Amino acid sequence: MDAVTLPLVLGFVIMSLGSLAIYAHGDKRNEFLHHTQFHSVVPFIAATAYLAMALGIGRLEMSGGETLFLARYADWVVTTPILLTGLIVAGLHEHPRHSTYVLPAIVLDALMIITGLMAAVSTNEAAKWVWFAWSCAAFLGVIYLLVGPVMKATNQLGGAMAKVYKANLVFLLVVWLIYPIEWALGPQGIGAFDAAGDAWAILVLDVTAKVIYGFVATARFKKLSLADAERQELPRG
Repeated sequence: MDAVTLPLVLGFVIMSLGSLAIYAHGDKRNEFLHHTQFHSVVPFIAATAYLAMALGIGRLEMSGGETLFLARYADWVVTTPILLTGLIVAGLHEHPRHSTYVLPAIVLDALMIITGLMAAVSTNEAAKWVWFAWSCAAFLGVIYLLVGPVMKATNQLGGAMAKVYKANLVFLLVVWLIYPIEWALGPQGIGAFDAAGDAWAILVLDVTAKVIYGFVATARFKKLSLADAERQELPRG
């Protein structure tokens, strides 16, 4: 087993076990079950991507000699919208009429991942960094929605659910902010470290963002009462 495959195999094992553990640990009350489902399915999807990468599926050898894992981007474009949806519906107190920001957040998030892939496959150095900058711009749009209008709504609604949203938001954003830095430093960026170092770094980030975050988030929901899940209307004006 080579230096790159080892973290991929470990990723498959950790994500698989993490998915089962999060579901077993999560709240099964109907009012919060969807959050348990969100957070348990995310590492299961990631486990599928890690299995594909470990088996050599979706590896693209670039002209510069680096290896691009297409399955990784496929994972991210599916799992990050799920995490965003769970976060936003918590911030908007589970009310579908308040969920205006779910779709634009998901669209911006998907564009962030797709343009990040465009940057990774670009053979032109200037084009690569243009695509990377555009990916970061889409990410800033996601951040704006989360800390702007969604935060305003959750502050107006208040209660324990607002505290859960804010705590989960800080955790997720801190981890997500490290991803573009890792990309820029890694083989697809300036090449400060090799493919093995890249695989290990992303494994740590993925486990933190999908498994550890899943445990922490579901634990917070388990502390809520059923009254905290009651749908509320936003104040007028």
